[in-house]
Amino acid sequence: MKKKSLLFMLILLLSLATFLAACSSNETQAPNESEGDDQEATEEAPAGDQVLIFARGGDSVSLDYASITDGESSRVTKQIYETLLEFDADSFEVGPGLATEWSVENDGLLYTFKLREGVKFHDGTDFNAEAVKLNFERWADKSHEYNFADEGYTYSVYGTQFGGFKGDEGHVIEEINVLGDHEIEFVLNKPLGSFIQNMGMSYFAITSPAAFEEHGSTINENPVGTGPFKFVSWTRDDSIVLEKNEDYWMEGYPKLDRVIFRVIPDNSARLTALRAGEVDIMDGLNPDDVVTIEGDSELQVFERATNNIGYLGFHVEKEPFNNKLVRQAVNHAINKEDLIFALYGGMAQPAKNAVPPGYLGYNDEIQEYEFNLDRAKELLAEAGYPDGFEFDLWTMPVARPYMPDPQRAAEAIQAELAKINVKANIVTHEWATYLEKTEAGEQDMFMLGWSGVNGDPDYFLSNLLSSHAIPGGNRTFYANEEVTALLDQAKTTYDEDVRADLYMKAQALIHEDAPMVPLVHSVPTLAGGANVKNYVPHPSTSEALTSVELSN
Repeated sequence: MKKKSLLFMLILLLSLATFLAACSSNETQAPNESEGDDQEATEEAPAGDQVLIFARGGDSVSLDYASITDGESSRVTKQIYETLLEFDADSFEVGPGLATEWSVENDGLLYTFKLREGVKFHDGTDFNAEAVKLNFERWADKSHEYNFADEGYTYSVYGTQFGGFKGDEGHVIEEINVLGDHEIEFVLNKPLGSFIQNMGMSYFAITSPAAFEEHGSTINENPVGTGPFKFVSWTRDDSIVLEKNEDYWMEGYPKLDRVIFRVIPDNSARLTALRAGEVDIMDGLNPDDVVTIEGDSELQVFERATNNIGYLGFHVEKEPFNNKLVRQAVNHAINKEDLIFALYGGMAQPAKNAVPPGYLGYNDEIQEYEFNLDRAKELLAEAGYPDGFEFDLWTMPVARPYMPDPQRAAEAIQAELAKINVKANIVTHEWATYLEKTEAGEQDMFMLGWSGVNGDPDYFLSNLLSSHAIPGGNRTFYANEEVTALLDQAKTTYDEDVRADLYMKAQALIHEDAPMVPLVHSVPTLAGGANVKNYVPHPSTSEALTSVELSN
């Protein structure tokens, strides 16, 4: 059996010269398929029934990719929509997508993209520069007719990645100009170090303008893109069905006729369904089951690169977690090594920062909070809680790449905190409700995580810990303006050394304030049937299934 594993290739931002040298391609190879890749899969004839069933622990929250942050949504929207640029199959190396070429001028203030011709949206309308302009302006402008702010739509990732929204002082996009049907330029008012990487993020894919006109604010249930698969149906908490886009611009692709994303909440039940041949790929494989799967010739294991953070977050505006000493005490009370041994089968490493090791500006000089119950008790007494306290520990209802068994993890944390007289009452909600309520700030302490989607540290630090991401990804409600200023400064420079220094300073301040307990950076595992060919799990946790096929 062939075990697939990824080599996580961290991409430092490209210099202007590199951009200009790399920005030309009219290749017709499959998206995310590198030249020279092993073509062993083509030796077996494809199965007659090309329907792939992907089992996952939770349902999507929305199919409007820009207004949500959960991986279960982007896993589906990645099949329906496409971005101007695309990442390589196993890294964040950027290449052509809906744009075939791009250039950078004026010291990083002018970006010009040549768009792919002959591309149709699923509704038969043309993909063009006007469509790109409309989508970006929709996210940026709260008064835009397709922003749907009155219906509760928010675009927090756009705000953090592009420095805010239209009219905000930090918003870097000055204007967007259509130069022709298939040429568009973005004019910035200040440099943005991650601009090109942002163009590959699934949040910034392109929706059909005609679909906005037809569906309005129900676009989240009626997605229309240019991708390899078209939306068919969505049965909440059960399944999402997609079908092959027969008019896909890439000749000969996709290979699958249908993709069904099926919800099976329990990890073991998903594995049982895989073994019974009821599903073809399952996410959220228990680490304890990896060795068993590797020994089964009918199955295979897939590994994603380590590119995430699983964490325990405090609502820093609520007592007693508005006291830094309490937060530091909890950090000292969690035995991460035991957690990794018991729940991750060794397929994780302890975390001390909110960004994974290897990223630009990762601060390895920080001394993590050692597991020390006596020190934890001392800090609680100093904070005015010598006898401990009681609180609600919010726990995810579904397995995530950074936390394969949230319930067991919560119980382990509950037991650890009991040793310092802190009583944790475990609370959970349905997945979409959990995300909605934690974004609204209803929690005391909560378990969650984050996976990188563009290879840049800003995506982790700004979305999780900048005050700009409240409400949004910053569910701790941590608002240290010095940290936010450092992150803003790092965002708007090309100099990698300067950016790295700024991120290191920000992480030092965050560590001292302790708005979260960074728990682990995990190696997420999936399993599939041996007949699944050309499936390459991307570090971002969402990969297009364009090249995947099923063999006999």
